[in-house]
Amino acid sequence: MMNISSIAIVSPGSFAVPSGTSSSVEHVVERLADRLSEAAAQVTVLGRRTRRRPAREQIGGVTYVRPSYKSGLPYIEAVYRELKPMNPDLIQVENRPRFVRYLRKRMNRATICLGLHSITFISKPHIGRKEVAECLRCADLIFVNSDYLRQEVIRRAPSVANKVVVNPLGADPSIFAPRMFHEEARQEMLASLGLSGRKVIVFAGRLRPMKGVEQLLHAMPAVFAAHPDAVLLVIGGAGYGSTKQTAYVRKLKRLAARYPGHIRFIPYVSHDSIPAWFRLADVVAVPSLRIEAFGLVNVEAMSSGVPVVATRVGGIPEIVLHEATGLLVPLQSVEAELAQAISRLLADDELRRQMGQRSLERVAELYTWEKMAQRQRTFYDLLP
Repeated sequence: MMNISSIAIVSPGSFAVPSGTSSSVEHVVERLADRLSEAAAQVTVLGRRTRRRPAREQIGGVTYVRPSYKSGLPYIEAVYRELKPMNPDLIQVENRPRFVRYLRKRMNRATICLGLHSITFISKPHIGRKEVAECLRCADLIFVNSDYLRQEVIRRAPSVANKVVVNPLGADPSIFAPRMFHEEARQEMLASLGLSGRKVIVFAGRLRPMKGVEQLLHAMPAVFAAHPDAVLLVIGGAGYGSTKQTAYVRKLKRLAARYPGHIRFIPYVSHDSIPAWFRLADVVAVPSLRIEAFGLVNVEAMSSGVPVVATRVGGIPEIVLHEATGLLVPLQSVEAELAQAISRLLADDELRRQMGQRSLERVAELYTWEKMAQRQRTFYDLLP
């Protein structure tokens, strides 16, 4: 059993940590580091330098170290220069298998773990099959967020099967809380948006083809026919923190323009602002077309006590339990199925209440940051 008193977490470097406009990976790093530090471990997060953040700062129990940033190899070289004198008991690299290999060659005796969040960086065009297997073998332990992702890792590199463990992500129920605890603020926000008395469907995410927003818009006419008081709020931009009007975003807005008063686009909002929007929702839609290993939005909606309508892809069926915490739809007939599932939930207040309650119970049991950190520490303790 390993005695761990110091942990260094290496973020991918794509965004600053902490940041309100980052991908979910940076958000997970921040939340996990905070909880791990509560267990008396000395936790350091290494990440990207930006003009808005100092080279070094202490936030709560976590030390943030930010070397000068250039993408790719220069970034991990700068991280290594910081890591070497620190000599932490354990290094956790997030979502970059090549970084693990780089550090292993230079810190051969170090305990190095890898946290994988998707198949992106273990797949072409980012990396070939032979190289990914080599990189994964350099890790002492590989954390994944779903059994789907575990199977994908093993399929690509069977030799690492005994190193791969599943640790689902979390949400903060004190932040993503049900509307019953914020009803007055919810009603005020609905009134300010001119949505009092309306049935609200929320999509929150990047406006990219893989997220299925176009298919969701095509599904909405049938929903509006059954529920004339329904409104869809499309929250997000083309990228993290982006207000760019891409060709795809313009296409979505042209589709939505056919239903004035029923579809509203909300420009990108920070992650800290999302809980208030989820509290407006009667249903949260997650119509992803491409494989999602986990989908943090699912547990955040569930933590808000809102039933989820999602596609049956990747790791989502492990999180959203069909007919219990939401409804899952197949990709083969996604538009018709989305319309049917959303309409069914909007028509049944009691079903939504029951699913919302089961969602709260499931989050409390499995999907809080505290639960994730506890599982992480248990896995660390098993390292030789």
